[in-house]
Amino acid sequence: MVKALRFKGDKKVKKRKRTETEDDNAGEDSSAKIAKQQEGEEAEGWVDSESLEDINGPIIFTFSAARPICIACDAAGKVFASPIDAIKGEDLSTAEPTDVKQVWVATKIHGTEKYSFKSHHGRYLSCDKFGVLSATREAISPEEEFLPVPNELGGGRWALQSVRDKFLSVDEVGAGGATEIRGDAEAVGFKETFVIRLQARNKKRKNSGAEAKAKDKITRKELEAQAGVKLDDEQVKTLKRARREGRFHEALLDIRVKFGKHDKFAY
Repeated sequence: MVKALRFKGDKKVKKRKRTETEDDNAGEDSSAKIAKQQEGEEAEGWVDSESLEDINGPIIFTFSAARPICIACDAAGKVFASPIDAIKGEDLSTAEPTDVKQVWVATKIHGTEKYSFKSHHGRYLSCDKFGVLSATREAISPEEEFLPVPNELGGGRWALQSVRDKFLSVDEVGAGGATEIRGDAEAVGFKETFVIRLQARNKKRKNSGAEAKAKDKITRKELEAQAGVKLDDEQVKTLKRARREGRFHEALLDIRVKFGKHDKFAY
């Protein structure tokens, strides 16, 4: 059985048995605990990119061919189509690398929306004026800069545009069905669409509903203590909303002024 490639720093998720005390406290902040647990589980393995911010660190460029492939390069800098072995059927969203030749390190180029992609031997992916791809250069020039263009279908699908406004493309050449990857396509279609996958621990995370609720968690008693007066339901809602939006002190001051509880030196 082919095993997915592991990187330095990857940690195995250890499972432990729950104690009776933990079970008794399970009701407290349960949604936050579940979200945190799921985040820990999802931090292992590889996931699809959903935004430009996700394209960072080790990535793989996968493509849905008759046999799923990814862009790879050998020690001499030759770029080629490498079969993906760690995958469930033909589902690219389950693909993981099994060889360092399949992995590229993505870095955003400062001041632009373009990226460079460094190979396992420290050389950069490059596309010359003829559309030939290689990874032999140690420094970044315009030919080593690529613009990821999102596909309207989403799901981590991207086209890669070179400095000459051409796109990387996958094609089968000759009767033997050899797969070739070039960088001279004029427009984006199926052959120019790749699924970029990254390590889950590097994926940019969005605030979950549990995190938003945690931020909103403040009792009426605590609010009344800060306001110095008894609050009605509407005032409690107003203060909680202001707390989420980052204008809590202004809203609190309005209430204190209304009830004559403000201190001109306090804010």
